[in-house]
Amino acid sequence: MHKPNILVVCGRNKKRSRTAEYIFKNDDRFNIRSAGVSPKSDRKITENDLSWANLVFVMETSQRARIWDLYRHMELPDIEVLHIPDDYEFMDEELIELLMDRINHTLHSTYQI
Repeated sequence: MHKPNILVVCGRNKKRSRTAEYIFKNDDRFNIRSAGVSPKSDRKITENDLSWANLVFVMETSQRARIWDLYRHMELPDIEVLHIPDDYEFMDEELIELLMDRINHTLHSTYQI
């Protein structure tokens, strides 16, 4: 069975998306990587990331809009918004709980993963 590829995106790939990649990196259900939409990102999102991904999670609606705008020439995967504000540090316990709850819920309810 093919494991889906999941890309998790936030602003600068320092806290939220990097935490998601870290906590799910050994999950057998899917492959995961993270990136940021800001030009100042530690790891900036690329066309290759979007071609690789079967599903993209972003933290905020504005990040989805930015991806749609920057990559409108591409056929994009589904982009789900997690609605997690930039109020947390890397590996914050509350952030981990939010990411696990929202990502697992979406994967289970919408994608049967």
